[in-house]
Amino acid sequence: MVDQIVSAITAMVARRELRIGTKMPSVRQFAKCNGVSTFTVVESYDRLVTLGLLSSRRGSGYFVARQDVPATLLPQPHHPAPVHIDALTPELYSGVSEALPVGAGWLPPEWYGEDTILDAVRQAMRIPANRLRGYGHPLGFPTLRQHMAAVLSDELYPVEPEQILLTHGATHAFDLVLRSLTKPGDTVLVEDPGYSNLLSLIRHHGCIPVGIPRDANGLDMAALAEQARAHSPKLMFVNTVLQNPLGTSLTHAQAHRLLALAEQFDFWLVEDDIYRELTQRGEASLAAMDGLRRVIRVGSFSKTLSPVLRVGSISASNSLLPELLRVKMLAGLTTSEINERAVFHAITARPYRRMVEKLAGELDEGRRRSVENLAAAGMRPLAQPRGGMFVSAGWEREATADMNGRTIADLALKSGILLSPGEFFMLRPCTSIWFRFNAAYSDSPQLRQFLQSVRPS
Repeated sequence: MVDQIVSAITAMVARRELRIGTKMPSVRQFAKCNGVSTFTVVESYDRLVTLGLLSSRRGSGYFVARQDVPATLLPQPHHPAPVHIDALTPELYSGVSEALPVGAGWLPPEWYGEDTILDAVRQAMRIPANRLRGYGHPLGFPTLRQHMAAVLSDELYPVEPEQILLTHGATHAFDLVLRSLTKPGDTVLVEDPGYSNLLSLIRHHGCIPVGIPRDANGLDMAALAEQARAHSPKLMFVNTVLQNPLGTSLTHAQAHRLLALAEQFDFWLVEDDIYRELTQRGEASLAAMDGLRRVIRVGSFSKTLSPVLRVGSISASNSLLPELLRVKMLAGLTTSEINERAVFHAITARPYRRMVEKLAGELDEGRRRSVENLAAAGMRPLAQPRGGMFVSAGWEREATADMNGRTIADLALKSGILLSPGEFFMLRPCTSIWFRFNAAYSDSPQLRQFLQSVRPS
């Protein structure tokens, strides 16, 4: 959407429809008239300022700054979308595709607290001049880590700021853990189905992912014990609450059993805890039960603020954190203090708690509508989500070489819809046809019509 706005305004300037000195509509006025978020308009205007086509005057607004438009700034020919999709297709992550992002892992900007986030970004940009001299603290912005330690200690488990390492989102955290604790040939246990990018990342490090079945009832603990005994895994990644893609949570009994197996077979547990703020308090927490002795907890702000900010975290024991820090510095020195300052300002702002509660409510309603929409196409959920962003659902028909999740996802892409088929999330062969649906985008006539057209007979 930002690209479309920038291209349209650039073309209007080039055609002399907008002349030098013309005042642009205010951010709110533009957003209201065009049915887009203020977040989108601000980003569009800021990009046009960077290109030199607009100027910003404090208190007055935005004005056209030049008439001559270099050819490099004029709209370029449209490049067709890919005809095949996989778990790392850029359109699933970029947010600039025109396709309906039914399979994406991000929410519409207007579902977040736009004003709170934009104000936090503005405050972060007022960074003191003396902080521009270095790379930032290797562990991450100290004030944010202190705040996180206070919140985690109050709500989950005792932790010191020095036990928290900030990262470029959760995937960066997973990468640092794999770099620090594994070597090529090591076995890594994962949930099956589980987070699609994690499977690719594990293989990239030369490790062997072994899947532990997870369904509506939780993890298959008997299979976990069997695989741990057979393969002597180095670690296991697990979503305790609001698992991606099923949206389910482990019971306290299952969490205790998981910790006991990790102790028995001597492997680390990496708790992917990025959806914690979207669930009810009191849900099971491996880190809280274990006290960061054998558990490494990964967090992120992408699901409650914006994935654009790219701030995640690792909480770990005092004995393990120095090695994680060393690997972080080897791989990229430090993380962005400006991003981390923006997150700090956002989560300490007065409206933040209400914003998260509102987001959780919108997701509840979005999931309800999604389930109804999918049922109209003959699809049933694999599990009843306990909250969060996703509903995984499919048809009770066996997949074939000609009709499976991937082939349907490719057809959807040609119809302007991004789907994430079950094959993205599984190590086992996917014997049925199912998809992970984003609750924010799945109540769509376009999606319903497509699903009806490909519905197996």
